[in-house]
Amino acid sequence: MKKPLPLLSGIAAAAACLLFNSSVMAQTMSTSDFNANKSRIQSDYKADKSACGSRSGNAKDICMAEAKGKEEVAKAELDHNYKPTLSSQYHVNVTKGEASYEVAKQKCDDMSGNPKDVCIKEAKAALTTAKADAAVQKKTAETNATANEKVGNAKAKASSENMETRANAAADKRAAELKVAEEKCDAMASSAKDSCMAAAKAKFGKL
Repeated sequence: MKKPLPLLSGIAAAAACLLFNSSVMAQTMSTSDFNANKSRIQSDYKADKSACGSRSGNAKDICMAEAKGKEEVAKAELDHNYKPTLSSQYHVNVTKGEASYEVAKQKCDDMSGNPKDVCIKEAKAALTTAKADAAVQKKTAETNATANEKVGNAKAKASSENMETRANAAADKRAAELKVAEEKCDAMASSAKDSCMAAAKAKFGKL
């Protein structure tokens, strides 16, 4: 039996790390840049496949799985960078987990018996973890976005209500001050009283 390769000691951790290699806040790109990058990914994949041709047996299978996984992840990342959404980020994360799983499965073929069975189970567990983490990340982001929207609406409503309250309070105070001024004018007579009343209304009668 071939000596088992040290391939799964960190599969779960590696898959988890892969989830966050792409920026959630990726900037959008132009259509021409998108098409250019798409062509580059296809060219890279052909070159990687060609490089695998010099290998044989399981080594070739592993190489092909790595090349395909690299291509799938690159395409998912490109789509996300072109039109970033929570769903496209989720697709990137899941694709990375699936790519790691396909490579791990091929590497498990270098084993036999119970070690191989354990290897496959570990690979599947890593994939399950990657998908679960991706789902949690997406749901958390959606929940936070909804919460932020509600907070923003609540703040806007509170600000509007506060402005209305301050305006009403100012109107009440000016009305009260007008009454005081008019009362003072009552002590005057004739034209002096008329002038006093006019001045009071001009000062306190408007907001």
